[in-house]
Amino acid sequence: MPRRHIRVTGAPETPLRAALTALRAELAVPGSFPPDVLAEAELSARTPALPAYDATDIPFFTIDPPTATDLDQALHLSRQGTGYRVRYAIADVAAFVVPGGRVDAEAHRRVTTLYFPDGKVPLHPAVLGEGAASLLPDGPRPAALWTVDLDDDGRTLAVDVRRALVRSRAKLDYAGVQRRIDDRTAEEPLALLRTVGQLREGLEADRGGISLRVPEQEIVERDHTYEPSYRAPLPVDGWNAQISLLTGMAAADLMLSYGTGVLRTLPAAPGGAVGRLRRTAHALRIDWPHHVSYAQLVRSLDPHRPHHAAFLQECTTLLRGAGHTVFRDGELPALTTHAAVAAPYTHCTAPLRRLVDRYTTELCLAAMAGQAPPDWVLAALDALPREMAEGGRRANAVERACVDTVEAALLQDRVGEVFDGCVVDLDERRPGVGTVQLESPAVIGRVDGDHLPLGERLRVRLTQADPAAATVRFAPA
Repeated sequence: MPRRHIRVTGAPETPLRAALTALRAELAVPGSFPPDVLAEAELSARTPALPAYDATDIPFFTIDPPTATDLDQALHLSRQGTGYRVRYAIADVAAFVVPGGRVDAEAHRRVTTLYFPDGKVPLHPAVLGEGAASLLPDGPRPAALWTVDLDDDGRTLAVDVRRALVRSRAKLDYAGVQRRIDDRTAEEPLALLRTVGQLREGLEADRGGISLRVPEQEIVERDHTYEPSYRAPLPVDGWNAQISLLTGMAAADLMLSYGTGVLRTLPAAPGGAVGRLRRTAHALRIDWPHHVSYAQLVRSLDPHRPHHAAFLQECTTLLRGAGHTVFRDGELPALTTHAAVAAPYTHCTAPLRRLVDRYTTELCLAAMAGQAPPDWVLAALDALPREMAEGGRRANAVERACVDTVEAALLQDRVGEVFDGCVVDLDERRPGVGTVQLESPAVIGRVDGDHLPLGERLRVRLTQADPAAATVRFAPA
C-alpha cells in the first residue's frame, strides 16, 4: 500500500539533511548492525541453503528505481494458450537466515526497513539484503517461485509455488520500461506487462478495489533554498504493482484453503472518514457526485494536477486500521479481506524489507506441498501481528516526523506569506485547533483560529516553519 514518498537531495551538511540526521537519533531508530549479526550474515551469504529445482533457464528481469539494490522480486510473463503465465520469483530470505540466530533476532527487532527522505534503515545487513539474497542480475539466487496461470480475461486459473534457483537477466527501471513498452521495442515478456497489468486493473475495478497513485515528492536544495517537484506514477508502476497484488491474493487464497496463515486485513472505512474526504474534495474543488463511489473517484484523478495530488495524499488516511491476522487449524477469522484490495490478501512479496513476508512464504510453500509448516514458523505466528503493528507504528512515526521536517524546510523562508488551503480536520479535544491542507504546495499543517470552517476553503498565513522542531503552523489570513 502506498505511503507518503519524499526524497531529498543535496549535500549532507545542508540544514535539512542535518535535521533528518538528528531525527534518526530522536526517534531511536536502529543504527548499524552489531558485529555478531554482521559476522553471521557474512557466513550465511557464503553458505545459503540452495533448492534442488533449477529454473535458471527462465529469463527473469527486475523493475525497480534505478539506484535500488534490495531487489525482492523478479518476473517473467508469457502467453499460455489463450491466456497468460506469470512467473514471479521472490527472494528466499529463509535460505540465508538461521531460525533463532542473530540475524533472525535482529530482524524481529527491526521488523521493517525504515525509509527516510535521504536514505533507509534496512531490515537485513547489506551483505544479504543488497547482496547475496537480492535478485540482482549477477548470478543464480534462491527464490520462492510463483507460477500463476491466467485466462484471457486475466482471471486466475492455477497457482504453484516452490523453491527454485533463478537468475535475473536484467535490472530495469520504471522510466526505461515505460519507454520500451510505449515505443514497441519491448520483447514479449516485458510487453505483456501492459497487457496483463491492464487486465488486472480492470478486474480490480470490477471488484471495487483501489490502487492509489500517490506522487513521489522530491525536495532539491538550490542556493540555500528548497524547491519541490513531484513525480507522478507511470502506468508501468501500476502494472507492476498488479503482479504483486495478484501474488498476494493467490497466497491468501492458498493459506485460507490450507487453514493456517497470516492475512493482511483492513475493515471498510467508517462513514465519518469518507465524509471527511468528501469535505476535502469539495474544498479542493474536486467534483465528487454522490452517486460516484470512492473507488471510482480515485481512478478518475490525475496525479499530475496539484490539487488532485493533494487529495490523493489525503486518501491514504483510509488505509489506517490495516493489520495482520493469524489463523490456525482451519479456524478462519471473522475478517479475511482487505478493503482496499476488495479480496483476501497477504504480504508475501517483499521479504528483504518486511519481516512477515518470510513467514507467509513458508506457509504457502507448506500448503502447496501438503506438509506441516516448519516448527520455527508455527512458534512465531502468534507474536507476528503484535510485532508488525509495533514496526508499523515506528514506520508511521518516522514518516510523520520526516514529512513535518521536510515541509518546514520547504516553507521556512515563506513565513508571513498567504496560501490557499482547506480545513480537513478539527481537533475535538482542543477547540480552535485544526489541520489545513494547502492546494499548492501539497503541505499539511496545524492551523490555529476560532470558528475554523471544516471542509471549506480558507486563506491562511504561515506563522511558523521550523525544521529543527518539525513544526509548521498557520492562522487564518
